[in-house]
Amino acid sequence: MTSAMTTAAGAKAPVGRQRKRPGVLPGFGLSMGFTVVYLSLLVLLPLVVLPLKSASLGWEGFWRVVTTPQALYSYQLTFGAALIAALVNLVFGMVVAWVLVRYQFPGKKILDAMVDLPFALPTAVAGIALTALYTKTGWLGAPLDNWFGLKVAFSPIGIVVALVFIGIPFVVRTVQPVLEDIEREIEEAAASLGANRWETVRRVLLPTIVPALLTGFALAFARAVGEYGSVVFIAGNRPMVTEITPLLIMSKLEQFDYVGAAAIATVMLAISFVLLLFINLLQGWQARRGRRFA
Repeated sequence: MTSAMTTAAGAKAPVGRQRKRPGVLPGFGLSMGFTVVYLSLLVLLPLVVLPLKSASLGWEGFWRVVTTPQALYSYQLTFGAALIAALVNLVFGMVVAWVLVRYQFPGKKILDAMVDLPFALPTAVAGIALTALYTKTGWLGAPLDNWFGLKVAFSPIGIVVALVFIGIPFVVRTVQPVLEDIEREIEEAAASLGANRWETVRRVLLPTIVPALLTGFALAFARAVGEYGSVVFIAGNRPMVTEITPLLIMSKLEQFDYVGAAAIATVMLAISFVLLLFINLLQGWQARRGRRFA
């Protein structure tokens, strides 16, 4: 009897007409309106102001400002160093995440906490510390200079070192949760079917973690492109040698050339948007491909 009554009651309440439980936040309209206003004030409005501010130069004036030899070299150095640093973090960040997830060793919690140090450390402090380490008289700079003739501080190499330092947490913290969700039984099953270690990595692990790797790469690259505090000390800031684009923008602001600074910032914004859009499209393609072969 009870079962029949339950069935009848369930029949009177079709699935499509079941009353939904209210969410924690207010209704969709109010939440969506707050989201749009919040993002518009903090993100969209500042981004729109940049091209509007630089539009006062006219097309010829804009092109003349953003294509000076000094500006072109700063673009090349900024995006080139950011790309190299992001690729380095892509490889070593995955290794660090793998060690933290798959191995147990003394001091693991300390090493795990140290990964977040670039997040908590002020960028200026990081720049001063890296400069002290990599100068010709520093603990690391002296051996590199004496043994290999490699000058790190006040050179483009120093810029890459600083960008690697501030970008590695993005890759580690993006890949680490994905590795934790991969059960070891899957690797054991692949091994029982005759797969060697390389085949297991290539066919089992990589398809799962590649979207997370691309996300971490994109975050590290975006962070490196806009980095200023940790780079300004170790770079040396020599025009046409170690001057990054954020420093060039700051120089124009100090000279009260607000329109010129807005023009160069607009170029940085456009290039960054195109690169991040490409990376996101690649990540989406990889995710769809992984679902297709799952």
